Parts: sequence; C-alpha cells; structure tokens
Amino acid sequence: MSEKKQHWETVFTTKAENEVSWYQQQPQTSIQLIQACKVAKDAKIIDIGGGDSYLIDSLLELGYTNLFLLDISAAAIERAKKRLGEKVQNVTFIVSDSLHFQSDVKFDVWHDRASFHFFTEPTDIEQYKKNVIENTTQKAHLILATFSEDGPLKCSGLPITQYSVEKMETVFGEDFELENCFTEDHETPFDTVQNFIFCHYQKK
Repeated sequence: MSEKKQHWETVFTTKAENEVSWYQQQPQTSIQLIQACKVAKDAKIIDIGGGDSYLIDSLLELGYTNLFLLDISAAAIERAKKRLGEKVQNVTFIVSDSLHFQSDVKFDVWHDRASFHFFTEPTDIEQYKKNVIENTTQKAHLILATFSEDGPLKCSGLPITQYSVEKMETVFGEDFELENCFTEDHETPFDTVQNFIFCHYQKK
C-alpha cells in the first residue's frame, strides 16, 4: 500500500465524518455549480476524492441518476455506501488514485473539492489535467475547488498547492473555458475558517 493511500485509510478509519476539516452537511456551493451546468438528470457526474462527503446524497435527492464517486480510500467508500443504503444503486464507486484512474465511461461533469490541491509536483498536476481531458465528454464541465492563496498551506497534515484564478488558468486555460470563479470561506467543524477558490470550466 502506498504511503498516500495508507494516510487516507487511516484518516477514514480513525476519524468520524465531522472530525475532518472538509466536512459539510450541505455542500451548497458544489450543488449550485453542478446545477449551473444545466446537464440532464442522467448525465454522468463524477466526484473526485469525494470520500464520504454528502454531495452524492444531495445530487440523488435532486434526481440525478448516473453518479460516480472516486476516492483513494476504500474505508471512505464503505462509509459512503453504508450511509446511502438502498440509494447506492444509482452510484458507481471507484477506489483509485485520481492520477492513475482510467475509465471506459466518459464524464459530463468532473467535480473535485479539496482533492486537486494535494498535487504539488508539476508532473502530477499535468497528469491530472491529462486525465480530466481523456475521461470527459466533448463539452464536459470541470468544477474545481482548492485552497486559495489566502487559505491554509496544509490539509490533513499534508502540503498542498494554493491557487489563484491566474494560477488555475495557467494549468487549465488552454483546454478549458473559464465560466465562473470566486473565493469562499469554509467554516470547519473546529470553528476555523479556510478560504477556497471555486472554478467552473467547460471543455473547449
């Protein structure tokens, strides 16, 4: 087991869902951005590094029927499955590192909140972008949320890459059209504030 995978398996086997900084009972901003894509309810939507977040639950409640949840941690996936119960029939679960993930399915919406910023090496960032391009449909939507330049320098004890809209454009601007970008404060369960940048792109 890789060191990275071991880290996340430990997190999801030792901490409750509300004992991690990224916890949100209602991921409202992500939901609004996905709705803004105006895709059909049977569009293929993947949540990258979603862990046991409540985004999938919310999308199911809104009537989306073709959902995918990817996380490196099998423990996180099991927690999500257990919570969803019978609703899991509309969700495909994938245990994988997002860098080495390849799919026969092409996705209409690629959503990633607080996963992409863990890539700190230029080669990994480039590989991530390549994966998005290869695994999405022609006019796919890309929704990314990372720590902003006013956000923390670490998450879950690991170093991260902070982003501004200019820095995000340097990575994705050649292949994706920027639709919307803004910063937002996230209040953690520990009463601290983390500043995120949310960017919505559409594939050129």
